[in-house]
Amino acid sequence: MSALFFAVVAWVAGAGLYGIVTSRHSVHQVIALIVLQTSTYVLLLGVGYKAGGVAPYFSDISRHARTVDPVVQALALTDVVVEAAVTTLLLAFIIQAHKRFGTVDPQQFSQLEG
Repeated sequence: MSALFFAVVAWVAGAGLYGIVTSRHSVHQVIALIVLQTSTYVLLLGVGYKAGGVAPYFSDISRHARTVDPVVQALALTDVVVEAAVTTLLLAFIIQAHKRFGTVDPQQFSQLEG
């Protein structure tokens, strides 16, 4: 794999981390978390990729054919499903916090009593 691939993954992860750290809005932080988690499955797909590789589940390919790794693809799919579940849960928490406290600023959550 090329260093450019890892640089792109690091850049996407850095953009997500920057968004999480600098945001003053909870929904924006969740979106930044989605960007950060996107870098993980891009990394997984990149690690499992082989140039000229075919899918390993066809019966008409030879045993010595160059194939991509199906385990890494399954892990990436699982990562997408986990990301959807985490995003849904966090957005539900944000909705409840807004109903209870009237704000979505995470810095004000610790100052509120209720």
